Amino acid sequence: IEAARGLGFRDREILWRVQLPLASRLILAGVRTSTVIGLGVATLAAFIGGGGLGEPITDGLYLNDVNLILAGAVPAALLALLADLGLGLMERRLTPAAAN
Repeated sequence: IEAARGLGFRDREILWRVQLPLASRLILAGVRTSTVIGLGVATLAAFIGGGGLGEPITDGLYLNDVNLILAGAVPAALLALLADLGLGLMERRLTPAAAN
């Protein structure tokens, strides 16, 4: 920031050219984490009667049916893993090399 000020950057230029590019990795990591947590909550919502991704899991637990439990757990886990992988790749492409 001090170097940017020394080069004559204004506050707005420092924000857009220095601070946001350096913070973008952390911002995208927060989006990535909150997405995976949101998918987990959508799965757990079935346990309190909210439906969602976990409904086959709760039905399988109620009926003592392992196949039904897996039919709900495997897609939910794959969805979370794919979302994390996709957002991780996007994070690497969108962040400047200096921030890595």
